[in-house]
Amino acid sequence: MDQDIPERIMKKILIVEDEPDIAELVSFNLQRAGFSTLTAHDGIAGLERAWSEEPDLIILDLMLPGKDGFAVFKELRKDSRTSKTPVIMLTARAQTEDRIKGLKAGADDYLTKPFSPKELLLRTQSVLRRSADAPGPSRYACGPLAFDKNSLKFFLGKKHVDLTSTEFKLLLYLSERSGTAQSREDLLRHVWGYSEDVHSRTLDTHMKRVRKKLGDHAGMVETVRGVGYCLRLPS
Repeated sequence: MDQDIPERIMKKILIVEDEPDIAELVSFNLQRAGFSTLTAHDGIAGLERAWSEEPDLIILDLMLPGKDGFAVFKELRKDSRTSKTPVIMLTARAQTEDRIKGLKAGADDYLTKPFSPKELLLRTQSVLRRSADAPGPSRYACGPLAFDKNSLKFFLGKKHVDLTSTEFKLLLYLSERSGTAQSREDLLRHVWGYSEDVHSRTLDTHMKRVRKKLGDHAGMVETVRGVGYCLRLPS
């Protein structure tokens, strides 16, 4: 048995490939190595799954219907949910210029078809290892809101505002997805770890506290009726 499997058991990989046989082959080999896999068969579906599932790595074919791989990659990098997600480009194109274009665009690796499943697995392991070793940014800013992820300190403008760790995590989660409504289920799952079928007033109570601490900026956190909450930057 591969001794590295326990370290990868929770890693989730999205395979965006329009050829079902290839997608199934890649998925089978990754699952056998201990990964969890998701699949999408066109560019638009790939983007939707990437943003909803937030995988640890994306294997992206370039020749996709709906939206080609380069266009998908560009959209992934523009969105805060996937801007740092490692991407391995997979394509039948073997021309040097396509490889260079993919790597210059910021892809973490590039593999041409036909490929060896073992080579893809090794490249996947290598990219994930590099990603884990790379330190993430400790600070994040969204308009007047500033977060220090290491110390869990929050600043409103230049003023330090005392937030509990849960309030900090909740506001940071909304800020990193500003402009997009987040459902109550997603917030409960990502901030508290609750399952989707849990109904709780905990979220509303914490949101009231967060708004109170935001003072004049409380209006940035909007209630989206029937959905959940959304953080919007002042115009």
